[in-house]
Amino acid sequence: MSMPPPQQSKPAPVGGGSSSVPKPSDASKPRVSTTKSPVLKALTSVVGPAAAAPEPGTLADAISKIDSLRMSQPPSAVASQVGSTVTSPIPSGASSPCGTTPGEKIASAPGTPHFGAQTGLLKTLDESTKVIRKNAKGLERAPSVSGIGNVVEKPDYSEAKIVVAMVGLPARGKSYLSNKLMRYLRWLEYKVEVFNVGQLRRSKARSAAAESGKKTDHSAQYFSDANPDAKASREQLAEESLESLIAWLKKDGNVGIMDATNSTVERRNKIRERVSKERGLQVLFLESFCDDPAVIAANVALKATSGDPDYKGMSKEQAEADFRKRIEAYEKVYQTITEPGASFCRILNVGQRVTINRINGYLQSRIAFYLMNLHLKPRSIYLSRHGESMYNVEGKIGGDSDLSPRGWQYAKALPDMVKQNIGDGPLEVWTSTLQRTIQTGSFLPFEKKTWKSLDELDAGVCDGMTYEEIEQKYPEDYDARDEDKFNYRYRGGESYRDVVVRLEPVIMELERQENILVIAHQAIIRCLYAYFLALPQEELPYINVPLHTLIKITPMAYGCHEERFPLAIEAVDTHRPKPKKHNRKPADADADAAIQHDGAGVGLARRDTTKRDYFGDAVAPAAVPAELPAQGPPAEPAAKRDLETSQAQAIGMAASQVLESHQAAGALTPKAAK
Repeated sequence: MSMPPPQQSKPAPVGGGSSSVPKPSDASKPRVSTTKSPVLKALTSVVGPAAAAPEPGTLADAISKIDSLRMSQPPSAVASQVGSTVTSPIPSGASSPCGTTPGEKIASAPGTPHFGAQTGLLKTLDESTKVIRKNAKGLERAPSVSGIGNVVEKPDYSEAKIVVAMVGLPARGKSYLSNKLMRYLRWLEYKVEVFNVGQLRRSKARSAAAESGKKTDHSAQYFSDANPDAKASREQLAEESLESLIAWLKKDGNVGIMDATNSTVERRNKIRERVSKERGLQVLFLESFCDDPAVIAANVALKATSGDPDYKGMSKEQAEADFRKRIEAYEKVYQTITEPGASFCRILNVGQRVTINRINGYLQSRIAFYLMNLHLKPRSIYLSRHGESMYNVEGKIGGDSDLSPRGWQYAKALPDMVKQNIGDGPLEVWTSTLQRTIQTGSFLPFEKKTWKSLDELDAGVCDGMTYEEIEQKYPEDYDARDEDKFNYRYRGGESYRDVVVRLEPVIMELERQENILVIAHQAIIRCLYAYFLALPQEELPYINVPLHTLIKITPMAYGCHEERFPLAIEAVDTHRPKPKKHNRKPADADADAAIQHDGAGVGLARRDTTKRDYFGDAVAPAAVPAELPAQGPPAEPAAKRDLETSQAQAIGMAASQVLESHQAAGALTPKAAK
């Protein structure tokens, strides 16, 4: 059906405030609208004479007129015309136009602005409210933009209070699990401490020896249940350690780990009874049960040769023999955890099988899930930033740019570097979804997986800008990020804290896998590196991760050993050290001077985290590696490098090899629990 042209004889408003179609007498004149489209403005109030308050009674009078108009002239329904005239129906949810009559067509000329009253009723309404609109406070755009980002508050973990009590015979990996759990939860910003009863015992013995000049006898006889005096002493040490743990939890801690044997039901019942007296505290028992002779043998060898002061002055053979007698003394009274009313997680051979019972709440579930993903198979984690990108050359952050010519050189040289370190061993390559990491790994002859979680920190509105541009355009935000870089979140983007949260699934999967090469971005590598090296959050955003450098991290018995292999391919330096004015500790200025370097340019921490702390003296986290040169001579293959930087590292590597050969022989068949 053909549509007739719009009738020009009558005004035809559209909606409650639309303008009318021009009259025929005005058709020859150019039509100029006196109304303007609204301009969005920032929420900044106008200050001045225009903001004067309306006269008293004006608002009440206007409301009264609106009510009377609404009651005297209700809106009429719009009827559809039959025949050649068609009327558009009113959309669902829209109100009927005021001042129309049945059968009147609703139409407006193209481009007619829908602002301003055109009917008599609405004109009366406009006149009634003119004073209110005139004196209303307007809005104007701020002269400059600042505060584009914000500082993310740390989650409130104050209600999370858990006592994790270890259970197990000596040489079963209790301290290994304690330190792994502490490192993981600290990375997630929980306050965690390990209270090791053995450390407390050795510390007291050292103090007593300093006063009396005599060494306390802590041979196997001391750990026998048949020695009542020694048993009472050990019980006292356990109670003292538990009291210290509870006091720390009540102050501001989240998870206190009691690293002790806790090998009997009687001892565990005492712990449960004591914790139950404290409001808001929970107790979770974590048993490390091991029946694999290769693992036990490796742990005994490590204990006898890693500098334990209990065996000072003994030969390796004497130390091993005495330690095995200690184990036998504990085995006579050992009771594996089976209490039905207790919350516990029982781990067989460090991850071969996990049994859980009465796991309550989010934090306990998180702990149990993490422990399920651990294993002891020897492996290395390789970390590398993508090759130099075009954005790196231009000094821009974020984006999804291609590699630069030098970045492509690194991508082509990377396969040889990796092969020198792992040989023909298995390897899986993980990249982000951004093309510069995919391009960097494109020449590697290994299975590849892409992770959205490995994408670079999102810079939000600052994506694609240089730091100079950010400083010029958003000076307040530039300073705010330097003040608290870990917590600062770009507007529309992320903070380092956000990145840590989204990397947790990656950490879980890394703990499950064997050899993995992660090709990612500066912020991502910093977060992963901080997890393995147990670095605090305040240092995490300033870890130096140069381009064209392969980082090898090898898990050891008590920590992780790090090596760095820089390739002789030049690249820009993208590292921004923490500004001097924001350093909280004056001593930090001398930190780099206290760090030594080996021939490969590896920053060695002031405290070797691969060594066991037998007295509880080393409470500070490892130092951040010093800044490394952007280029250097090609590193030698790992097989030619001397990795025995300490006895603990050497024995730990030997233990891993023993375990690997034993697993390959299929000897890890679960045995019945004693």
